[in-house]
Amino acid sequence: MTEPSPRPATSGGGTQPEEADRLRVMLRSPGYLKTLVFCALIGIPVSFAAFWFLVALHELEHLMWADLPQALDWDTPPWWWPLPLLLVAGIVVGLVVTHLPGAGGHIPAAGLQPGGATARALPGVILAAVASLPLGATLGPEAPLIAFGGGLALLFKDLAHAPATPGTAALVGAAGAASALAAIFGNPLVAGVLLMEVAGVGGPQLFAVMLPALLSSGVGSLVFTGFGNWTGLSTGGLSLKLRAPFPHLDTGDVVWSVLMAVAIGAAVHLVLVGGRRVAAFVPTRPVAHTAVCALAAGACAAVYALVTDRSPADVASSGQATLTGLAADPHAWGVGALIAVLLCKGAAYALCLGSLRGGPIFPALFLGGAVGVLLAPLPGLGVVPGLAAGMAAAAASALRLPISSMVLVVLMLGSAAMSPVVILAAIVAFVTAELLPPGRAVPPVGKPAGSVPTHAADRS
Repeated sequence: MTEPSPRPATSGGGTQPEEADRLRVMLRSPGYLKTLVFCALIGIPVSFAAFWFLVALHELEHLMWADLPQALDWDTPPWWWPLPLLLVAGIVVGLVVTHLPGAGGHIPAAGLQPGGATARALPGVILAAVASLPLGATLGPEAPLIAFGGGLALLFKDLAHAPATPGTAALVGAAGAASALAAIFGNPLVAGVLLMEVAGVGGPQLFAVMLPALLSSGVGSLVFTGFGNWTGLSTGGLSLKLRAPFPHLDTGDVVWSVLMAVAIGAAVHLVLVGGRRVAAFVPTRPVAHTAVCALAAGACAAVYALVTDRSPADVASSGQATLTGLAADPHAWGVGALIAVLLCKGAAYALCLGSLRGGPIFPALFLGGAVGVLLAPLPGLGVVPGLAAGMAAAAASALRLPISSMVLVVLMLGSAAMSPVVILAAIVAFVTAELLPPGRAVPPVGKPAGSVPTHAADRS
């Protein structure tokens, strides 16, 4: 696309901004309009496939952590339950990394990455996610969904013989990822905003990514809603049902939210640095070291169950369902249980970030929410402000995406009443984490899946 010459202004002297001219030319380009229509159409099959992919993960997790223990006459999984499951997960992921293209998807310790998805990587992404998430990885499904949706969109593009240019491939991949992500967040706006912020572009490039991503995520959300209603199946989407009323914010809420954000930003950053160290340890012997790290994460869950007499699934899971339960009934958790889950889940999170496959969002949200509930009895703070500020701070420091974190937490709460503390906590935690030393880079591992241009750098 050639850069246009500045056009005369319609009023006054001078010229219109060059960025506005470039945007106008892009929107009038037949190639871009065709890509936009194609992204809307491709959102239908991609979201359909992503729906069943998420349903499969959700049902497998329920089978492993609820149905199977109950069939063996246990109300909850015994303390040792995560050990064999996560050992199997580590072995399978290690084999996927060493034998399949794409290494099973992005290493979670490197952060969310919208680029690099290819059709050749799809088998590895699916196998690694199925091995990691239902078997107890302390990770969420969002990163496999990005790779799954983007790779599937590019596969459909190739099958449809659509024009193959680097720009088209990037837009179609982003649209596919947004369409798949719309389900897990329960709102297409979060998926679109998250991918735009991860891409890190502005001006016409921002609109180029934004329009197909929002369009495809909106189509995907409609498909998810329809299939969820027709089938009665759940994808495990996240929405908090708070029983406590939303209070009026006061000075104490603001002050404590800022102090919490500094502490949470530093703590989550240390967890991410630990995950990067694990990621540097794994490549020397991928199968053995992945299995060791996964088993160690299982040991964290087992220790938690022994100490608290609660289910090891509180630690050995994404935290999606546990966070919903925590928000609905925070008084069911004692101080000791909250401290234990923070320590054990934080350690398991770091181990899984560097070894297994999944996303960093949901464990971070749970850890931040648990800190908020733990500190809620402080003078001038309450459960709802503490929960909101804790989740926003943890998400922003884990993702390095403050805007997406704010939007996600506000939509999860279902109200804008806590927006001031959410914004403050996200910004303070983001700045805190950014000012700390980043730690070592995450090394590449496994076989490359092919070259697809990406404009996203490591964001965490």
